[in-house]
Amino acid sequence: MAENRNGIKLKADAMGEVQVADEVIAIIAGLAATEVEGVTSMYGNITNDLVSRLGIKNLSKGVRISVEEEKVSVDLALNLAYGYTIPEVSKNVQEKVKAAIENMTGLEASSVNIRIAEVDMKQSV
Repeated sequence: MAENRNGIKLKADAMGEVQVADEVIAIIAGLAATEVEGVTSMYGNITNDLVSRLGIKNLSKGVRISVEEEKVSVDLALNLAYGYTIPEVSKNVQEKVKAAIENMTGLEASSVNIRIAEVDMKQSV
């Protein structure tokens, strides 16, 4: 497997090759993270926040990935609802993101690092 400017090469054989853009892996991670109870949204800059208020979701905001060999490292910045236990929600996000990346791409998620950027006081348990 090799990484190039077109994405991450998953497979090359007589039928052709399959590449996945880095952005796709970031979207997979962002979508999996926002499905966990207690996560209100991905953390992003002001431009992303304005775009999301218009109803357009950028699921890769707050996600950074790096790929070495056949291993993906994911860094997530999350906003949590007030009242949820940070270690518990973080563990659930790590498990869900790892499973989603591995099931959908076949790549190993070697680490899923969580940074809690905000606690959303408007949404709570």
